[in-house]
Amino acid sequence: MELTVLFGSFAVLLLMGVPVAICLGVAAFACAFVMDLPPTVVVQRIASGMNVFSLLAIPCFIYAGELMLKGRIADRLIDLAVAAIGHLRGGLGLVNVASSVMFGGLSGSAVADVSALGSVLIPKMREQGYHPDYAVNVTVTSATIGLVIPPSHNLILFSIAAGGTVSVASLFLAGIVPGLLIGVCLMAVTWAIAVRRRYPRGTFPGWMALLIAFVLAIPGLITAVIIVVGVRFGFFTATEAAGIAALYALVITAVVYRSLSWSAFLEATVSAVKTTAMVLLIIGAAMAFGWMLAMNQVPAMLYEALQGVSDNPFVLLLLINLILLLLGTFMDMAPLIVITTPIFLPVAADLGMGPVQFGIMLIMNLGLGLVTPPVGSVLFVGCAVGKVRIEEPLKTIWPFYAAHVVALMLVTYVPAVSLTLVDWLG
Repeated sequence: MELTVLFGSFAVLLLMGVPVAICLGVAAFACAFVMDLPPTVVVQRIASGMNVFSLLAIPCFIYAGELMLKGRIADRLIDLAVAAIGHLRGGLGLVNVASSVMFGGLSGSAVADVSALGSVLIPKMREQGYHPDYAVNVTVTSATIGLVIPPSHNLILFSIAAGGTVSVASLFLAGIVPGLLIGVCLMAVTWAIAVRRRYPRGTFPGWMALLIAFVLAIPGLITAVIIVVGVRFGFFTATEAAGIAALYALVITAVVYRSLSWSAFLEATVSAVKTTAMVLLIIGAAMAFGWMLAMNQVPAMLYEALQGVSDNPFVLLLLINLILLLLGTFMDMAPLIVITTPIFLPVAADLGMGPVQFGIMLIMNLGLGLVTPPVGSVLFVGCAVGKVRIEEPLKTIWPFYAAHVVALMLVTYVPAVSLTLVDWLG
């Protein structure tokens, strides 16, 4: 009865279009009422879920991403990518992916990636004869790379959801190779489709132009290096790194590049405050919802159900991937990280998968859900930027999905993909 009320109320509210945070909170209150628990318990869980010191890193990283977005750091990264690989067949598509790798490593936000890069590259691609569906598909699928390449606030959230026992520095290191792997897989698909559709080549601007573009992009590119090296070697914590990233982004955009106007600064600040409030409310409500799941023994029941299907680790890991992919199609990323981590992390550990590898697998799964209807927020933003109906890119997005899945399977079944850097530098 309790689980029926918990999941039923959540599903009904979600179908009615109620914000996810409200759905989670109301479902937790309804379940507490059925279980004859005082409602103050739910309030306490929501408050304690948001009152975590490590969460301070999230608003700072969000603010850093907003400052880089409004300060047009993406323009320098695009210039560098164009100079390096824009002359290849379908060069602008490859530039799109390469720019996402670089900008994702600065902002850590898929939506910011689509907004910053898509607003520049999608119109430019259409002007040069690229089909709208191709331009949007390349942009939205490559935007998810920033979810695993550090500094990713989603990895910090996973560390908190795992009970604070997983090192953020290890997660940052573990995300580098999988993020680059996604980029390589997407580039292969992007190039293959460009060849089949006979998209144009660009012109190589010369080595001097490439060197100049690289030098101009260095101040922005060095952000991720400072954060990863600083956290890994103990110069500062992940929370301190987030503050440093925000300050560094402000200095780079306002003083070095001088591309951040006062109005853009205010806009970035207001946007970061709104996003932070939304994210923290979702985290608090998800903590209460997850506590109700634990009270009703859902993790144990799911573990027994999975063991009843098969005792083969290969099959069970595949089932976990499928469940996460399905959940990611209709729920936002932050609540799913909080809810699913306590459920699936013990199962993965029993199958021999370490928490760092599981964290990367989880983020990659849920990131794919951001470009999958019905709640594909990144896909919706990309379609809005590209001014196309969502049905159009969905008809041809499958090769890009396949590229993501290939990278995901390699991370799932080949631990060295995500753990090699951790082992070398750990």
